Amino acid sequence: MADNATAPVRKIIHVDCDCFYAAVEMRDNPDLRERPIAVGGAGRRGVITTCNYPARRFGVRSAMPGGEALRLCPDLTLLPVDMPRYRAASQQVMTILRELTEWVEPLSLDEAYLDVSEVTACKGSATLMAQYLRERVREEVGITLSAGVAPNKFLAKIASDWQKPDGLFVIRPEDVDGFVRQLPVEKIHGVGQVTARRLHELSIFTCDDLRQQRPEQLVEWFGKQGYRLHRLAYGEDDRPVVVTREAKSVSVERTFAADLPNLQACQAVLPSLLEELAGRLSRRGRDKPVHKLFVKIRYSDFSTHTLERVRALSGPPQVDDYQPLLAALVTDAQRPIRLLGLGVRFQASGAPTRQLRLFD
Repeated sequence: MADNATAPVRKIIHVDCDCFYAAVEMRDNPDLRERPIAVGGAGRRGVITTCNYPARRFGVRSAMPGGEALRLCPDLTLLPVDMPRYRAASQQVMTILRELTEWVEPLSLDEAYLDVSEVTACKGSATLMAQYLRERVREEVGITLSAGVAPNKFLAKIASDWQKPDGLFVIRPEDVDGFVRQLPVEKIHGVGQVTARRLHELSIFTCDDLRQQRPEQLVEWFGKQGYRLHRLAYGEDDRPVVVTREAKSVSVERTFAADLPNLQACQAVLPSLLEELAGRLSRRGRDKPVHKLFVKIRYSDFSTHTLERVRALSGPPQVDDYQPLLAALVTDAQRPIRLLGLGVRFQASGAPTRQLRLFD
């Protein structure tokens, strides 16, 4: 394969909420936690949308007809789909992800990729970032999140599923070759039952077996997918994380190993936070007019407070712009601060950049 030794190593996190719809139901009704439950499946033609892990132990799976699920698990509780609640929980999760980095690619309500290659929070460690996200989702949303960390999207998605539920698995760049070699072909995204059966008929059971085949031979057997299979067998995937939503804000935040004791300590870290914010603005908001500035704090008891003010800026924000906000927000000397964040909100597209007179 091509030599990628000189290519920069990316840090990709894939996050996946565990049995998402069922998790929201159990969060809102703790009596359901130890009982087998499934969402959907009611009616003659209803199918299961998702189920919790007690139900899975009976063989209940998503996309299974509700009648079959009840046959496998007579004590199964079927719950109706409540999309407004699930969307609200998803929005909470996605907000937490985007507070870490703007490079977030949602795949569904409960699943997303993050590119954290340039994030300096958590000492720049993608592993610590993934752990941080899992803790915040557990504390603030009340559900669990499994995460995978790897140099690309293909491996990160596999890693997030490796220790489900409520798991974190990391594939370091130096471990990619050994990990991928022993990987069953069924673990490759896009390899379903039909392709897996055909691969097994050809005595191809692992990615190492795939490597023994010439790309041309795999293309002959599987069409264009054959070349993709050959690349993935080496753990190669150069797909970028794609951000499709327009950025409405850019922010940075830092969780401290030792809580900040007072306002003066917070003011001391402002310059370094602002430097990081300036870097993000240069990449994501260079031509966007700033409408508001905001400061966010989280106390050691995990209560979170944000203060923002309208402040149109012609140039990048400065430390002095945030000092009044910080002073107004940090007023309790008896409550140490666990997290401090800074950010800007952009002028909405098409909104006037100045206030018009009544008859303009």
